[in-house]
Amino acid sequence: MEKKYQPLVSVIINCYNGQSFLQECLESVKFQTYKNWEIIFWDNQSNDKSSDIFKNYNDERFKYFYASHHTSLYEARNLAIKKASGELIAFVDTDDLWEKEKLKLQVKLFEDPKIDFVYSNLWLIKKKNLENKKKFIQKKSPSGFIYNKLLDEYNVGIITVIFRKNIIKNLSKMFDERFSIIGDFAFFLYLSKKYYFQYIDTPLAYYRIHDKNLSSLFKEKEMEEFNIWANENKKNVSLKKIKKMKTKINLRRLLHFKFNEDYINCYKVLMESYKSITILKMIIIVVVPLFILRKISWFHS
Repeated sequence: MEKKYQPLVSVIINCYNGQSFLQECLESVKFQTYKNWEIIFWDNQSNDKSSDIFKNYNDERFKYFYASHHTSLYEARNLAIKKASGELIAFVDTDDLWEKEKLKLQVKLFEDPKIDFVYSNLWLIKKKNLENKKKFIQKKSPSGFIYNKLLDEYNVGIITVIFRKNIIKNLSKMFDERFSIIGDFAFFLYLSKKYYFQYIDTPLAYYRIHDKNLSSLFKEKEMEEFNIWANENKKNVSLKKIKKMKTKINLRRLLHFKFNEDYINCYKVLMESYKSITILKMIIIVVVPLFILRKISWFHS
């Protein structure tokens, strides 16, 4: 009788003061229907109760590592990956969680040797309300060698990702440690140049929207980091595609500033984008009354 394909999956959880939703995150891994996994929990010198919450689980698959010094998120991700023993690598962050069938549905796809990387749709949720949810990807996303398609519409959520560890074995660094926002974007785009990506349209994870991941600091940092990436990739990415990606970032910035009634920064974004094809849409966002915008915006309702 042929042995069933059940490779070890290393689940990377990077934590810095993540106590608020950590138990819910850990439970979503613990109760996966697929059982051959390990958690690599990288504690980036938290000073809350994250360590206590994690160590309360009496399960040999729960593996705890304490950072020798506090690092950036993407350096911490790289350090955690080095501790992984699995054939497959997956990620979930402390404020997010998985559907219980996630690993089962994704792992079986790796029986096909051409598939190196699997990602899926996900649910967007607000704080603790799992019932009020919205699909992240509205149109079916592509599979295959999809680098150029991802440049047009990047929608790979890191908490949905699982990939073969051997595709990164010869890399000195995985995630670019200079970045704090776009590190997964840069890394997964790089992988998509060489490896076959398989998409699952079923949402298999929950990304939690809360005050920290909507901060102004993150919105400004995203554009700053994107400009670094764009400058370094301008020889192999068309100016048209780069402008399109910048426009999407600016739309997110504009909405954020509008909802926070930060009109000075709204007008700054408009001035930066006056040549954009979406300038009319941006002007409408700025002038429409806030109460109307709140009614039609799921994120801020």
